[in-house]
Amino acid sequence: MKVDLKKEKDNVVTLDIQVPAKDAENEYNKAVRKVSEYVNIPGFRKGKAPRNIVEKHVGIERIQQEALERMLPAIFKDAITKNDLDIVSQPYVESYDFNLGEDLKIVAKVELRPEIKLGEYKGLKLEAQGYTIPEDAFDKALEGLLQQHVKYELVVGRPAQKTDIVVIDFDGSVNGEKIKGGAAENYPLDLANSNFIPGFAEQLIGKNLGEEFDIEVKFPEEYHEAKLAGQPAIFKIKIKEIKEKVLPELTDEFAQKLGTFKTVEDLKADIQKYLEATKNNEDAKIISNTIFEKVLSGVKIDIQNSMVERETQSLLEEYKQRLMMQGIEWQKAVESQGEENILKGLKEEALLRIKNSLVIDEIAKVENIKIGPEELDKKLKEIEDAYKMPRAELMKQLSQNPQVFSSLSQQALNEKVAKFLNENNTVELAADKEKKAKSAKKND
Repeated sequence: MKVDLKKEKDNVVTLDIQVPAKDAENEYNKAVRKVSEYVNIPGFRKGKAPRNIVEKHVGIERIQQEALERMLPAIFKDAITKNDLDIVSQPYVESYDFNLGEDLKIVAKVELRPEIKLGEYKGLKLEAQGYTIPEDAFDKALEGLLQQHVKYELVVGRPAQKTDIVVIDFDGSVNGEKIKGGAAENYPLDLANSNFIPGFAEQLIGKNLGEEFDIEVKFPEEYHEAKLAGQPAIFKIKIKEIKEKVLPELTDEFAQKLGTFKTVEDLKADIQKYLEATKNNEDAKIISNTIFEKVLSGVKIDIQNSMVERETQSLLEEYKQRLMMQGIEWQKAVESQGEENILKGLKEEALLRIKNSLVIDEIAKVENIKIGPEELDKKLKEIEDAYKMPRAELMKQLSQNPQVFSSLSQQALNEKVAKFLNENNTVELAADKEKKAKSAKKND
């Protein structure tokens, strides 16, 4: 087989391929036998009709197509391997000339990985703002634990307050017409955390047990159901129950119920430890991001539009899937955000993803960073633990979905390159710098 390469614009290469006539005819004859096995030809058992009869019955072009489908994977693999082509998409046939007794001529095109020129990516000395634990983080964490163990007690003799849970019957209408799905009985509504129409929960504050009344609200202009958007509505309300949130007391006994703590001080120490661990994790992310952003800023790369378009389409499908899982129609998202804005955002994300991936792969190539069995095993273990799945079952599922396995390998490579960059560059966080300065001043 002979292959001539011609470089086109946008990192596309044209492959002019010639397959010897003898090899092409052998594949053609195999295709004849294959086609004859699944077509009914009167007077012949399947797979037994002679070539001229099969050609007359199904047509030469169909047989050629079958032969090409059989040959092309091996042809392309051989052409790519022998010419050391770093491709980013599968080759596609532009034209072919298939005449028995003559060399088979195929013109195909394939996209190559863009050429990358790395800037400095080792020995960098950078600065960044570290993560700051919010002043109220400790109090909020403690409050959150108490809220998780809140009790609700029925209230009698006072009206509903904004921190209460009220159980209500409601029935809504717009312009005298009942709202579909706008009625319910014995519905518990947290007045402090309502996701109802703005103004709905607020009008229940101050109402008494057993009271029946109407409230007026207006649906938001951007409401997902066009028929109701911006419309005034009336809801008939009846207060069935009022419940008061009662937080547990912060005592040693309460602390003991939460784990291995003996005292409230033990619990508080654990919260502080968690906040410090959070800061360490966030600082680690900031350090990695600071290094990688600097590395990216020094990279020269010309990414072809076709790569960006493919990745954008992939992201668009992911976005539509997320909308579907949330019960939101694509058209509704378009109406609220604008299709042009959605696609613009996805295109920007696609470009960044591609650039990140190409740079990571290039650094791995230059530094000979490879994924070994231990890294893959670690990723597999993470999935086992997350889904409580035995290794045998996991491997069975991965064998049916090679893309997932490839994604795991890429994740492992990303992590290994990130570790390499962290070890070969320095980021000083503002807090650390300030601490050093104070220490130096004190020593002076």
